Amino acid sequence: MLEFRREGIYCPQGNFYIDPWLPVDYAIITHAHSDHARVGMKKYLCQKLTEPILRLRLGSDIQVQAIEYNQPITINNVKVSLHPAGHILGSAQVRMEYKGRIAVASGDYKIQDDGLCTPFEPVRCHEFISESTFGLPVYNWLPVSQINANMANWVQDNKANGITSILIGYALGKAQRIMKALEGVGDLYVHYAIDRVNRAFTDSGIQLPSYQTLDFSNKPKGLEGEIIIVPPSLFGSNMLKGIPRAYTAICSGWMQVRGARRWRSADAGFAISDHADWQGLLTAVKACEAEKVYVTHGFKSEFSRYLNESGVEAEEITTAFGSEEELDETLPKE
Repeated sequence: MLEFRREGIYCPQGNFYIDPWLPVDYAIITHAHSDHARVGMKKYLCQKLTEPILRLRLGSDIQVQAIEYNQPITINNVKVSLHPAGHILGSAQVRMEYKGRIAVASGDYKIQDDGLCTPFEPVRCHEFISESTFGLPVYNWLPVSQINANMANWVQDNKANGITSILIGYALGKAQRIMKALEGVGDLYVHYAIDRVNRAFTDSGIQLPSYQTLDFSNKPKGLEGEIIIVPPSLFGSNMLKGIPRAYTAICSGWMQVRGARRWRSADAGFAISDHADWQGLLTAVKACEAEKVYVTHGFKSEFSRYLNESGVEAEEITTAFGSEEELDETLPKE
């Protein structure tokens, strides 16, 4: 039921693609990160919460059909439904059923419930496409409550010393998690790129903590002890260097490895990720009970080898995922 073509992941019986990277007639989109949702498709299908973000990023005039989670539709005799992936708002696994065979393309996913997006839902299938961004045993996340408390403690210590806290996180997904984690700890200020995404969240009916949008062009003042959230592209920029008495923290799963924090010269690092850690990947594979697992972007060689040695048939596949535009090129891809 799955073919891996030059344009992307293809379902021949349904004549549609999943997160294609080249223009096609019909694209089912798992979520709105730029490496999974690209311009140029004639028609898109996505989960309802994804639609406002998709239009924000690809254009308001794109042709989109949006459906609810667990709402089955038929595309050329293939039964298709979307199921929560727990990655970011509106993220979905694509379930395809044809003549009793079931395949699931997970996109990106995580098992942890971040309290912001719909939690991951295991879907039984014969074939499962899994990411492997953090497919090594060293990547094991702390509980969400613990990592949130660590961030809050860091900010409160800074605040007590009159130091401004700058947190680096992707505009879509990570920034909103940081905002929720620090709600009530202090006044929140965000870069305009995050504000744009926040507005799409609001259009989807999601309530976020109150915040102010920071105008960096006017050398912002009066921020001593406050909280600023910006996307990774601003790390090390003159915009941030112009803020006096400020400490910077990178919020990324790559911060699990101590060397990454030293390498980036940040003042702190918090291993917070919207991807599954090692145990999360294994949990998802076990829960879906698939006969065959296709492993995409990340540590796919290591993860697929481990699955094969554990008795689960697995195969690496090459995709164009894992290169979100928000990433600084000097950062590892998440």
